[in-house]
Amino acid sequence: MISNKKGLLALSPAVVFLVLYVAVSLIIGDFYVMPITVALLAASVWGILIYREETLSKRIEVFSSAAAHSNILYMVWIFVLAGAFASLAKGIGAIDATVSLTLRAFPSSFLLPAIFVAACFISLSIGTSVGTVVALVPLIVELADVGGGNIPLYVATALGGAFFGDNLSFISDTTIAATRTQGCSMADKFKANFIIVLPAAIIALVLYIMIGHEANLSTPQSDAHWWLVIPYLVIIASALCGLNVTVVLMLGIITALIFGLFRDVSLLESCKMMGEGIDSMGNLIIITLMAAGMLGLIKKMGGIDYILQRLTAHIHGKRGGQACIALLVSLVNLCTANNTVAIITVGSISKKISEQYDITPKKTASLLDTCSCVVQSLIPYGAQTLLATGLAGISPAAPWPYLYYPWALVVCVGISIIIKRKS
Repeated sequence: MISNKKGLLALSPAVVFLVLYVAVSLIIGDFYVMPITVALLAASVWGILIYREETLSKRIEVFSSAAAHSNILYMVWIFVLAGAFASLAKGIGAIDATVSLTLRAFPSSFLLPAIFVAACFISLSIGTSVGTVVALVPLIVELADVGGGNIPLYVATALGGAFFGDNLSFISDTTIAATRTQGCSMADKFKANFIIVLPAAIIALVLYIMIGHEANLSTPQSDAHWWLVIPYLVIIASALCGLNVTVVLMLGIITALIFGLFRDVSLLESCKMMGEGIDSMGNLIIITLMAAGMLGLIKKMGGIDYILQRLTAHIHGKRGGQACIALLVSLVNLCTANNTVAIITVGSISKKISEQYDITPKKTASLLDTCSCVVQSLIPYGAQTLLATGLAGISPAAPWPYLYYPWALVVCVGISIIIKRKS
């Protein structure tokens, strides 16, 4: 039995991180002025200082061992490959081809649902909501301007679709984090997740179809090469076949390299694109390592056991355990504005809860990924919303009333917890 004094002291590094990051961001009014890496550094140093039961070198070793855990390094390896593929695919024009092909497949009156479908497909393929926003938002803002459409509505449509794929994609960092922390396969997590998100996506699509009939926007002409969609199809098909994610990404990279040659993109240019993609993952990798090290200290000092001790006193049965996991990751994401960090932060705690209340790893991974993506899509200070509204020249809060997919997903998550399903 861990005392309140010892338990709260053990948890204080997490409190330092949340207070420093959230308080400073609220005072400044911008959640991206205060770097999350600095907040993690301060919390980690504090954790090393208060862990008085060991020598300084031993405390640093505890931090480093947690950061160098095989699960963490495996995630880093996948982040590197995912960054290389996403950048290469964009560089050879595969994103433009995918956008054009999806949009041209729908009549003008169905352009709004087409945007949603395009965002779903692109984010599912590239595994990043930010990349989807960059690819789609400039185009849909131009379409809305020309046709006199509601720009916040169109931006919200793209955001909803972007998080659909970010939540489901086999190469999404949230999927990687959720499955690795819970020890389940991506295919199992995908199946569990799909049951939850499909009804929400259908509800959102129906609403967008109904609203879209009021608009009459024309689809732009494009000379995009449709065969450039193939690298994305290779990624999806190989992942659905159950191949290891590293193999999936390597196949995608090789396919993109080959198709790049057909577009007169030299191997040296392709390598430069991949290098830029890998570099873009640097901040995420640093955050992952530092968060893992900080949590290692908290665990070593008994912080996680204390949280479990306090939480389990209020949990009753499997439904209560699932609700607790959903609430944990949602609250942390609300404070950090980063769904991957939120999953990593509560991953080990959620695993212990799931083991205690017989919740399957795939269900836990699904709850972690889905709930973190819901919160990330609804907060106006999330990176994706800030980027999308910045490109559109509108307030970060403007798309909020039109985020039908995330709100539908909240309902679907609640129903999935209430209704008992066989593992």
